Amino acid sequence: MSALPLTFAEFYPRYLREHSRRGTRVLHFVGTTLFLGSVVMLGITGQWGWLPAGIVAAYGFAWVGHFFVEHNRPATFQHPWFSLLGDFRLYADLWRGREKF
Repeated sequence: MSALPLTFAEFYPRYLREHSRRGTRVLHFVGTTLFLGSVVMLGITGQWGWLPAGIVAAYGFAWVGHFFVEHNRPATFQHPWFSLLGDFRLYADLWRGREKF
């Protein structure tokens, strides 16, 4: 990816191309699920340690997918906010069946 896209709508097709393999999508899905679970645990317990644990889990699983399955560099390094939004959009689309694993 080169220049910053003007909109998320322009970025998201690139995001999907960088997440084209099933293994990458599964690892992102697992990582995002663990992150959301950690947010729930933070809400239940009030222990803030759940938040960094969830962030580490989410990025850990996602980066394994990029480096060892997709063999590319995560968009997080160039477009952190669009990448985060893309992660949640892909997660929701996988749940809804709009995207496939």
